[in-house]
Amino acid sequence: MKALVKYAKGPGNLEIRNVPEPEALKDFVKIRVVYAGICGSDLHTWAGNYAGNKPPVTLGHEFSGIVVETGPDVKHIKIGDWVTSETTFETCGTCLHCKNKEYNLCSARRGLGTQADGGFAEYVINHEARVHVLPKHVTLLQASLTEPLACAVHGAMETSQVKKGETVLVFGPGAMGLLTGMVCKSQGAKVVIAGLTKDENRFAVARELGFERIVDQMKENLDEIMYEMTDGAGPDKVYECSGAIPALNRSFELVRKKGEVVQIGLFPKDYNEVNVGIFFPKEIHYMGTRTQKPSAWVTSLKLMEEGLVSPEKIVTMITQLDNWEEGFTRSRNAEEVKVVIQVSES
Repeated sequence: MKALVKYAKGPGNLEIRNVPEPEALKDFVKIRVVYAGICGSDLHTWAGNYAGNKPPVTLGHEFSGIVVETGPDVKHIKIGDWVTSETTFETCGTCLHCKNKEYNLCSARRGLGTQADGGFAEYVINHEARVHVLPKHVTLLQASLTEPLACAVHGAMETSQVKKGETVLVFGPGAMGLLTGMVCKSQGAKVVIAGLTKDENRFAVARELGFERIVDQMKENLDEIMYEMTDGAGPDKVYECSGAIPALNRSFELVRKKGEVVQIGLFPKDYNEVNVGIFFPKEIHYMGTRTQKPSAWVTSLKLMEEGLVSPEKIVTMITQLDNWEEGFTRSRNAEEVKVVIQVSES
């Protein structure tokens, strides 16, 4: 079968190859991939600076498709079901985090598209327990964005708990920023999306999503806007989705005293300069949030089923697997908000 394979460490080293089809043994479900989204970690892998990737491996961890085969131990999922799959492929099963179904924190975790073959391929397999049958009104295109949506749900509703009536500031109008904003909006929060002039095409999508305020920080004074919206207190929560240290330090400056700053974006470097002179006196709660766990997948599918979140609205380009390089390039250059690869027909 055709697959997009990272065949060695370092920049590049990514190409379409013919690889053996996976088999649906034991409790595995074999899925014909229809849509697969390009994630920032895929771009980091392409650039050669994502340490978590273990080549040779097929990339792709945001996908949806149709079940074509089930193993003999599969009990509930049937051939023909429309599904999406969690990224977790294997865990130790015995640590405290596994026992609490926090597989994202298991030190032995292997994920699809990073340490196990993922969804930029004609077929992919995962254990039945990790596969979710789509609710009746959720489309395959929507479902291909369940993984990033689940990351937003985990960050905004599990790691922190966004509440109705709160004012929330989101740095970064990319896919994760917009999805996080959508989740917060679905819970009744007032959402402000902040970015830079180069994000204008992303601002256009943000405006269609109906957020309270869209701010180009190079043209407007974000301090004044947040001051006016919160009677001088500052936003209740700030979600840093840009992966830029200046945005993180701005988060500490703007958030209200005893407010929450949640780190969702990935930084290029592990060690960075953080303004602790603001961080400590305000008693800020600064927390990281790692990907997602099963409960976030359930919530994400429910939000889509109820029409509270429509993640497909951030998709600005759909292309084919053979055209992966253009999709990756346009994503890297921020020419698109979200690129989805259509691997097969639905």
